Amino acid sequence: MSRKWLEHEGRTWIEKGIITSDQHRRLIQLYPEQKRAVGIIPILGSILVGLGILSFTAANWQDIPELVRLIMIGLVLVLFYAAGGVYYRKGQERLGIALLSIGLITFGAGIVLVAQMFHLVAYDTTSFIVWGCAGLLLTYLYPSRFLFLLSLLIMTWSQWYSVVEFNNFSYFTFAVTVLGFGYYWRNRQNALLAWCLALSFTAQSLMMVTVNDWPFTWFFLPVWLLYSLMDWNKERRSVYPFQAVPLVAAYLFNLFIVLFWDEGHVESSSFYEDIAAQPLIYGLSLLILLGISLAGKQRYKRLESAPDWMLALPFFYLTSGMDVVYLIILSLFSLYLLWRGYAEEWRLKINLGTLLFLCSTMAAYFKLTWGFMDKSVFFILGGIMLLALSWFLNRRKQKFLADIEEENSHELQ
Repeated sequence: MSRKWLEHEGRTWIEKGIITSDQHRRLIQLYPEQKRAVGIIPILGSILVGLGILSFTAANWQDIPELVRLIMIGLVLVLFYAAGGVYYRKGQERLGIALLSIGLITFGAGIVLVAQMFHLVAYDTTSFIVWGCAGLLLTYLYPSRFLFLLSLLIMTWSQWYSVVEFNNFSYFTFAVTVLGFGYYWRNRQNALLAWCLALSFTAQSLMMVTVNDWPFTWFFLPVWLLYSLMDWNKERRSVYPFQAVPLVAAYLFNLFIVLFWDEGHVESSSFYEDIAAQPLIYGLSLLILLGISLAGKQRYKRLESAPDWMLALPFFYLTSGMDVVYLIILSLFSLYLLWRGYAEEWRLKINLGTLLFLCSTMAAYFKLTWGFMDKSVFFILGGIMLLALSWFLNRRKQKFLADIEEENSHELQ
C-alpha cells in the first residue's frame, strides 16, 4: 500500500462516510513518505561504497605493501561490521544493514585479494562458499531482506562458478541454499524472497543435471519435489512463487519441444538420450511426487489446482506426434490458469495465464504456418494476431478487476 494511493482513496472513503478526516490523517501518518525515501538511501550508498572498495583495491593493490594490505582488510572488515551492529541496535536498521552489507562485500573482496597476495591456487569454490555462509549467518543475526538477497546471490554465483570453472556441482552449496535460506524464509515468509529462492533452487537444479550429463528431464524431479512440498503449506499465496517457477520451467520445456522437435530426424539423433530419463524410475518418481502433492492439496482443500500436473506428463516418450500433444497441453494449461485466476480473483494468475496463453497461441501459429507461408506475411499476420489477442485479454482482465474493486467498495458501504 503506497502513501499516494492511501491519500487518494482516503478522500473517497471520507466522502462515503467510511472513515473520518481524523482517521484518514492518522492512517497517512503510518506511512511517512520522507522516511521511506530516506530509508532507501543507505542501501544504495552501501552498494556504491562496496563497488568503490572493489575498484579501488583492484586498481592500486599491487602498489601497497603486503602488511599494510592485511591490516587494511582486517581494519575495514571490523570497522564496517562493528558500526553496522551498533547502528542496528540503536534502531537505525537501514543504516546498520547497509554497513553490514559493505562488511560482507569487503569480506569477499578480502578473500580474493589475500589469495592473490600469496599466490594461492583454488581447485574448488570453498572460499566463496565460506563467503556465502558468512552472509547467511549475518542474515540470521540481523534479519533483513537485503542481506538475504545479497547472500543468496553470492551462494548461487558460487554454484555457477563451480560448474563453469571446475565442472563440479557443489552439493554442499545446494544444501545450504535449500536448508539455510529455506528455513529463514519459513520463519519470515515474504513474496520477493520466495521468488528469488525458487529461482535459485531451479537454476541450481538445472546446473546439477547439466554438469553431470544426465538426461535433461531428471531436472524436473527436484523441481516437482519443490512444487509438491509446497502443497503442504497451509498459506497458499505466500508459497505460490515456489510453485509458479516450476510450472513456468515445465511450460518452457514443453514449448521447446513444440518449437524444435522434428519427427523426421528423431531416429538418427541423440534426442532421446539427451532428454529422456530412464522411464521406469522417472515414472515411479513422478507418481510418488504426484501422490505427495495431491495429499497436500486434499488436506488443505485445494484439489482444484491438481490440473497443474498436466505439464508434468511425460509425453516425450512418444515416438510420434509429441509436438502436437504438447501443444494441446500448453493451450489447455494456459486456459486453465486464466480460469483459475478469474475464479480465485487473483491478479498474478490472471497475468501469468494471459502471458502463457499468448505464448501458446504464437507457438501454434509458428508451428502450423512457418513452413509454407511467405515470411513477410507470416510476421505481419502474427503481429496483428498477437496485438488483437493482447488487447482482448487485457480488456477482459481490466474489466474483471474493476468489477472486483467495485464489489469490494460496495461491501465496505
